[in-house]
Amino acid sequence: MAQQRNSKRQNRSRCTRESRDKKEGYCTKVSCSSKSTKSIKSSVTAEDFLPVTLDDAKKRGWDRVDFVYVSGDAYVDHSSFGAAIITRVLESHGYSVGFIAQPDWKDPQSMTVFGEPRLGFLVASGNMDSMVNHYTVNKKPRSQDAYSPGGKAGMRPNHATAVYSNLIRRTYKRTPIIIGGIEASLRRLAHYDYWSDKLKRSILLDAGADIVVYGMGERSIVEIADALNSGLTIEDITFIDGTVYKARSLDHVYDAVILPTFEDLQVDKLNYAKSFYIQYQNSDPFTGKRLVEQYPHSVYVVQNPPAKPLLPHELDAVYALPYAGTYHPMYEKDGGVPAIKEVKFSLSSSRGCFGECAFCALTFHQGRIVTGRSHESLIAEARRMTQDPDFKGYIHDVGGPTADFRKPACTKQLTHGACKNRRCLAPTPCRQLEVDHSDYIELLRSLRNIKGIKKVFVRSGVRFDYVMLDSDPTFLRELTKYHVSGQLRVAPEHVSDSVLQVMGKPNHAMYEQFVRAFNKDNEACGKKQFVVPYLMSSHPGSTLKDAVELAEYCHNLGFMPEQVQDFYPTPSTISTCMYYTGVDPRTMKPIYVPKTQHEKALQRALIQYRNPQNYDLVIEALQKAGRRDLIGYGPKCLVHPKKEQKSQKRSNKIASQNKCPQAQQKRRTRHS
Repeated sequence: MAQQRNSKRQNRSRCTRESRDKKEGYCTKVSCSSKSTKSIKSSVTAEDFLPVTLDDAKKRGWDRVDFVYVSGDAYVDHSSFGAAIITRVLESHGYSVGFIAQPDWKDPQSMTVFGEPRLGFLVASGNMDSMVNHYTVNKKPRSQDAYSPGGKAGMRPNHATAVYSNLIRRTYKRTPIIIGGIEASLRRLAHYDYWSDKLKRSILLDAGADIVVYGMGERSIVEIADALNSGLTIEDITFIDGTVYKARSLDHVYDAVILPTFEDLQVDKLNYAKSFYIQYQNSDPFTGKRLVEQYPHSVYVVQNPPAKPLLPHELDAVYALPYAGTYHPMYEKDGGVPAIKEVKFSLSSSRGCFGECAFCALTFHQGRIVTGRSHESLIAEARRMTQDPDFKGYIHDVGGPTADFRKPACTKQLTHGACKNRRCLAPTPCRQLEVDHSDYIELLRSLRNIKGIKKVFVRSGVRFDYVMLDSDPTFLRELTKYHVSGQLRVAPEHVSDSVLQVMGKPNHAMYEQFVRAFNKDNEACGKKQFVVPYLMSSHPGSTLKDAVELAEYCHNLGFMPEQVQDFYPTPSTISTCMYYTGVDPRTMKPIYVPKTQHEKALQRALIQYRNPQNYDLVIEALQKAGRRDLIGYGPKCLVHPKKEQKSQKRSNKIASQNKCPQAQQKRRTRHS
């Protein structure tokens, strides 16, 4: 459902990090009636949250709730959390909602806290895919979970959405179950599962649920609620955009594109590549078609076209709902929920991203059409922040998936959607692209002039090629002067242009141009600030030769990143499709893919060549790449030779001298 401000690194592949809407002219059911400007309180109480127990519900005069929301996250009632948005939107439409956070997945009774809801269960894994939440890219368990009380790991199961849904079904055989969130959204049709290394069915089938809500979800969930409330059965709700449902026949399915069957996908990976790209081309709310995927025993999974994005005033209304702004008081004993710390004093200013990085799932989840909140909405939220006793005067971030995207890439997207076969920015910008930072500049100026605000940071990442395409240098100048805290993090990802093209990123020369401009502006305003690049290893298309090129670049800069993001094949990205199939689905041409853990380790070690723990891997990588010239003592060398190699060379030298008559005569002369 509504997955906002994901940690961008989750979805890299950053990307997760955590998730993380347009023009007038179409009907909306998102309420604008709730105009609450409730201040964030210094100490909230349980009454500020939706009920978490039946007693809480009864205090509100409810004997039964309309919906029960089940989440894999701890309960945080903040607009950066999709669960909070969906539940508050339903509340604003008059529906009662109970909240079950992180239930015991081994006990069916954990789902009976509120009894059977009148209309249905809503289920989501949380702000992150549960598998990304649990495991590193090397499939090692993570030791912490920022979305659980006290950061404790292990508070949700693997594949949480499916597990929760099946647990509910064991007790409530006929009650509607609607699943959503980032995990369900990206697994709505057949998908490659990196953790099991196999193709999996639609999550709708594995979860035993009735409907998947994909995308941000506010429109769709209200339409579903209204349909159920009107007396329609869950089986009759097949007409809502942004949803996926099951069917036993296609008698009532019109204008659909038939995808390869699940059996066909299992037989040939190329069929999956073709199917995935059809899905990708139909991810736009204006041009997307209905899709059908057939499974054995005459089961059809039908994906309706994407829901229209919210209009700016509708987005404002969503953010004006009466969120408590923090975690539920029941977590105080555990030290709270760590995930709130970074977002509590940050502003979500936009949704959607037309950057189209191949490793990012935003196209499948939020879409390519950008919608920005109004200045009035953001300024009102910033002023409420200043009333919080914990606020120290610093807004941590003002942004979205990409901070400096505040409007659609071009006017055409407002009525005709994003182009199917053309990218907005990379590898070269579209001629229709409208580059303009003026709105964002004015917003940042207004925010930093609010009484009580000392500094407004931009940390969610700017798209540097978009900045350089702007003929007006004002944004970069003011960003440098007012909104950077010593380091500006941007995401060039790589330096090899062939790899960058596969990633959907601009060529390396554009990044170098940006760095020079940033340094010049720093010098002009008398500051010493630095650009810190995010780099990615082992992305499809990256060979050892490309990895060595990246290592040489880091060496020439005198820079060794403390952390390197190894490509993480999360569901429903172009890069993950490449990883699984070995072809680029956009061209169907073969592409090199580093797949073994050892090769991935070699590429990652090259970027961190100074780390002593990586020494052997770096030596091996350079030898395999035919770059022994980078092993030695010269200024361009990455590492020194091994000690045994040096000893062997010396021994060989002595041995050769012993065979030389002239050398033997010199030694005899010295001894005598």
